[in-house]
Amino acid sequence: MGANASQLEKEIGSDQFPANEHYFGLVNFGNTCYCNSVLQALYFCRPFREKVLDYKARNKRNTKETLLTCLADLFHNIATQKKKTGTVAPKKFIARLRKENEVFDNYMQQDAHEFLNYLLNTIADLLSAEKGSNQTNHSTNTWVHEIFQGTLTNETRCLNCESLSSKDEDFLDLSVDVDQNTSITHCLTVFSNTETLSSEQKYYCENCCSKQEAQKRMRIKKLPMILALHLKRFKYTESQNRHTKLSYRVVFPLELRLFNKTSNIECDDKLYDLVAVVIHCGSGPNRGHYISIVKSFGSWLLFDDDLVDKIDASAIEDFYGLTTDTQKTSESGYILFYQSRD
Repeated sequence: MGANASQLEKEIGSDQFPANEHYFGLVNFGNTCYCNSVLQALYFCRPFREKVLDYKARNKRNTKETLLTCLADLFHNIATQKKKTGTVAPKKFIARLRKENEVFDNYMQQDAHEFLNYLLNTIADLLSAEKGSNQTNHSTNTWVHEIFQGTLTNETRCLNCESLSSKDEDFLDLSVDVDQNTSITHCLTVFSNTETLSSEQKYYCENCCSKQEAQKRMRIKKLPMILALHLKRFKYTESQNRHTKLSYRVVFPLELRLFNKTSNIECDDKLYDLVAVVIHCGSGPNRGHYISIVKSFGSWLLFDDDLVDKIDASAIEDFYGLTTDTQKTSESGYILFYQSRD
């Protein structure tokens, strides 16, 4: 380690620093932490990073600038740095994002989940357009889908004739409701709970040709390689006419075992490892700040725009949320990225 080694390099130690890995903070261009935090999380989702870098390698010349080429350039810029640590300015990416989508074309704090959703869908669309596939289900076979797509089954059972109708829907990330002092496993269980449709909500049964009481539930049919879990922390309250933040404490484990909810095959469960978390700090959706924590070669790092710090795994508990509602500001997990073990 030379005298000019960064504080971070000293903390990690030269003998411990992973070969070919770079920890670079991202410059904030006026409330762009929602973007920076998601980009860092995605960079440390290894399968995604590899595909983006591979895309860059294969599209070296005359490609027209898109959000994906800008992302590929940014990832390539980080991955090919001479130094181990430092900062890069994602200027071109932000400029492109603002050009492409007016939602992000301002200096206001945006929702990190909305940005993640937009980014993944845009990349998927660009990739399928490049494939020249114009079938109706055009974008189901891109590497974005290979990595992030899972399938839900929406089942409805008529309580009069017992007929079952089920409809599959794909997802790139899963949004779950949160409660105070609970866990991710609990949130996922609630997500799959059976709900009864009665009175106003009766279901039109094709078989009975009339509205009937019914039971419905959502179950996970196919688990993705990387599960992006979005905690619905911003809730619209009519009385206040605005979105308020639920800073509830929701425990997210470093290891998550998920069962394929629709099959009875015992072996069909997957073990997931937490690889990244986008954290919202503050009291409301339009103010506050986003940071991210990522796992890299067994160490945890905290990315706060241009700052990068090594943190202890035990410090992750600080990002579960608040146990009481009296504390006002909180740093709470907002989007969790879990990668399945092969």
